[in-house]
Amino acid sequence: MAPFTISPCSISDGPTLGHINVHAFWTDPTWVLIWHGQTAEHVALQGARRMARNLLTDPAHRRHQKAVDVASGAVVGFARWILPSASTQAAAGPHPETLWPEARVPAVSKKRADEAEREYAAAEWSFDDGLAELDRPVTEMKARLMDGKAYLREWGPAGPWTGKVLDHLAVLPGYRGQGVGTMLVESGVRAAEEMGLDVFVLGMKAGLGVYRRVGFELVEQIVQDDSRFGGKGEYGAYFLVREVGKRGL
Repeated sequence: MAPFTISPCSISDGPTLGHINVHAFWTDPTWVLIWHGQTAEHVALQGARRMARNLLTDPAHRRHQKAVDVASGAVVGFARWILPSASTQAAAGPHPETLWPEARVPAVSKKRADEAEREYAAAEWSFDDGLAELDRPVTEMKARLMDGKAYLREWGPAGPWTGKVLDHLAVLPGYRGQGVGTMLVESGVRAAEEMGLDVFVLGMKAGLGVYRRVGFELVEQIVQDDSRFGGKGEYGAYFLVREVGKRGL
């Protein structure tokens, strides 16, 4: 039996996924800088309060899966995917709401959704946006790539974009190097193959090995010096694409 399994997420996973998210990204020295003296545990607690609401956001396009340690039953990683937008003028292609239903977070009662909204609003999620200067060229590059390549286009003169986005991948630090991230990405890529969709990811250096093993190709990268903000001198953003039918699974 494999040591980990991939399962759908539900709103009850929110607190756990919030903790995983923060502790996973806390290993990135540039990301830590925006929290200005706050501890990882404090930020994780706030992230846990926000995640249930995030799981319920945009159910038409967002899909979530978690990785579970079979031996302990603990959730150790998760991925969030964004499906392409639908066009009311498009005659071909299914509506995104009908795609990959097994990875869609189940709907909850209005009472439960309201509770999630209150928890989200009550969370202390205050960070320094002074590093936005570093994110600006990354955002511009992403926009250029998505506008300049037909397989990264949503809707426009070239027709519908035939891809989906790996929006989020987080694995607890203690479980890295054990294939958890690869399993999560492979699961989404298999679904993309079944749907006939290319996949785009804006990744970090730590994830490059995972993406390349599953057939992604690096199409652009931006590496900036973040030392003037207190970083270690390397803030990297890596843009990758995996086309339908690409070997790697």
